Amino acid sequence: MSRTIWTQRINTQLQHTVPVTHTHIKARSRHDNAVQNQRGGNGPLKGVKILDLTRVLAGPFCTQILADYGAEVIKVEHPTGGDDTRTWRTQKENRLWNEKGKSMSAYFSTINRNKKSISLNLKHEKGRKIFFELAEKADVVVDNFIPGKMDELGIGYDVLQAINPSIIHASISGYGTSGPYAKRAGYDVIAAGEAGLLHVTGEPNGPPTKPGVGLTDMCTGLYLHGAILAALHTRQQTGVGQKVDASLFETQISVLANVAMTWLNTGEEAKRWGTSHPSIVPYQAFKTKDSYLVLGAVNNRQFKILSERLGLPELPEDARFVDNDTRVLNREALKPILDEAFAARSTGEWLAIFEDSGMPYGPINTLQKAFAHPQIEARQMVEIVPHEAAASGSIKILGIPVKYSKTKPSIHSPPPLLGEHTDAVLQELGYSGQAISELRTEKAV
Repeated sequence: MSRTIWTQRINTQLQHTVPVTHTHIKARSRHDNAVQNQRGGNGPLKGVKILDLTRVLAGPFCTQILADYGAEVIKVEHPTGGDDTRTWRTQKENRLWNEKGKSMSAYFSTINRNKKSISLNLKHEKGRKIFFELAEKADVVVDNFIPGKMDELGIGYDVLQAINPSIIHASISGYGTSGPYAKRAGYDVIAAGEAGLLHVTGEPNGPPTKPGVGLTDMCTGLYLHGAILAALHTRQQTGVGQKVDASLFETQISVLANVAMTWLNTGEEAKRWGTSHPSIVPYQAFKTKDSYLVLGAVNNRQFKILSERLGLPELPEDARFVDNDTRVLNREALKPILDEAFAARSTGEWLAIFEDSGMPYGPINTLQKAFAHPQIEARQMVEIVPHEAAASGSIKILGIPVKYSKTKPSIHSPPPLLGEHTDAVLQELGYSGQAISELRTEKAV
């Protein structure tokens, strides 16, 4: 179906009439950026329009990166409840939000800034019509439905492509769109277990251990954001969009990296190493007098420096420790020697001793200490944005980790309330106030 024919058909199906924050970041203000949110920020993706049908972590993380880079991201949520993470609050979090914040949580706010939220019932004919109107003008649609669900709703890639041949449809699922597991739901910890991450995470004699954050989800979002940018680049050359398909399982297999390569080429089964390394010794966390220090000696020169600063200059001459190969073979003999040395001083003392050593080292910080790190302020990794649903009137959010010298990304709007921008988006499409009220009555929005 051509775009013109589709538009004519839609217009005959439903007639409607056309209607006649500032942000403070440490020592800098972003007051003017409130205006940017009308069409995204001023970053390198300014002018790119994205429809975000994703929820929970992998998809929203992907689209937030694109929003930070200046894309206009419209988050499409079901009118009842919206993104599941809106209700995922920790025990003490209720004090963060006021009465307007019933649909907000710190988890949701982590991965949904710089977006507009429109509540849309995609099972309703008029809800789908609105979605198609948005898709006609969009560059990218991102979803994380189980494969086939978009087709069941009548909004799959074939339909989107007929409406907008240049559209890029990017999907995240548990296992991809093909294969015997394609229809299974995907979850971070399940993929981490099934694709081997949990098998190699934890102490050597302990049980499998889940990483402290959803690494598989976030790595999938990172992969997909890069894939979307590549697809946009290809479209610049061809004028034609395409389908992009990412999965938690494939991502996790991919990021097994050297561990996977060793097994594939030698048949050596991986195991858990705690904080130590299977092929570099020493390279792990050590207990100090008062906390922990993580440190590595990745070559013989560094091992000599380590030994000297520990007050054990004879270690590199020991036949068991003369090079990395022998240290790997004799790690059980070396570790008690290093443990005893590190336990004699505090972490602060060791940090001073290893200053200017050229070695990789650092403390294992609590979050309190991590966010007191001088690089946090120097690199603007915490920003404060006003939020009407916050009890204090504002919330702190994580900064953007990649810096640009010219087309700078920005945090220009807070995480949205559920459906906060529904009226504005519909009005931009040409819906009158009366038409919007009718859509609400019919539960299309």
